[in-house]
Amino acid sequence: QLQLVESGGGVVQPGGSLKLSCEASGFSLDDYSIGWFRQAPGKERAAVSCLHKGGSTFTARSKKGRFTISRDNDKNTVDLEMNSLKPEDTAVYYCSVLIRSNRYWGQGTQVTVSS
Repeated sequence: QLQLVESGGGVVQPGGSLKLSCEASGFSLDDYSIGWFRQAPGKERAAVSCLHKGGSTFTARSKKGRFTISRDNDKNTVDLEMNSLKPEDTAVYYCSVLIRSNRYWGQGTQVTVSS
């Protein structure tokens, strides 16, 4: 059974850091492109960063220089390291993969940036 599970969310002060992890089961993450998305209250889900199968990455403009996506093949995870967090980064963060025209989502992990 294909499954994605996110972890690592929490409450952090502005300027702080968090590292999110997306663990896959039922398939190997390095065979697919994996994306991190987020959804803030009252807003649509939006792409944050993507790690393509070949290793190239995409990061949304407002997160460049602050967010870094990476893959750990031994753990079968894709991680999102977030630095210099801002209150506007508060959202539920999801990882997602597209496999044979089916998109799979994790359950999400809450990130709250507040003083």
